[in-house]
Amino acid sequence: MAEKRNIILIGPMGAGKSTIGRQLAQDLHLEFYDSDHEIERRTGADINWVFDVEGEDGFRKRECSVIDELTELQGIVLATGGGAVINKDVRNRISARGIVVYLETTIEKQLARTQKDKRRPLLQVDEPRDVLVRLAEERNPLYEEVADIIVRTDDQSARSVASQIIDQLGF
Repeated sequence: MAEKRNIILIGPMGAGKSTIGRQLAQDLHLEFYDSDHEIERRTGADINWVFDVEGEDGFRKRECSVIDELTELQGIVLATGGGAVINKDVRNRISARGIVVYLETTIEKQLARTQKDKRRPLLQVDEPRDVLVRLAEERNPLYEEVADIIVRTDDQSARSVASQIIDQLGF
């Protein structure tokens, strides 16, 4: 492989993008980046604070910039935030600059995996299920639009999902 391709993970919150991304990067001996963690590192504040102070629009601008910068690198595994795909520029960039893997999961799995996580600003509401259903309706078609590979993550270990991705990539 003369030029190392980027592998970009997309999907809803709770699909396992960060956990699976770390495993995939380790298995393939690539650098791993998480766009949310990179935003936190650069701002010196957590995602909730960025949302509170700058609103979702401010956060999305930061996210677009970070993803643009990270996808300029070569040979990385990048876990994006669940809402990154709502931005057309982000969708175009990730499609052009890497192999896009959509990690698909059910609303039930998302609820189970995120119920105790206070670091998800969009879910700090009385009815998180309603939010997840609405987000799925808005975002799932966008995930499918840009995905080169789709892998369901329900009831599978990160190692198992990473192996499936590697098999489908043909590495």
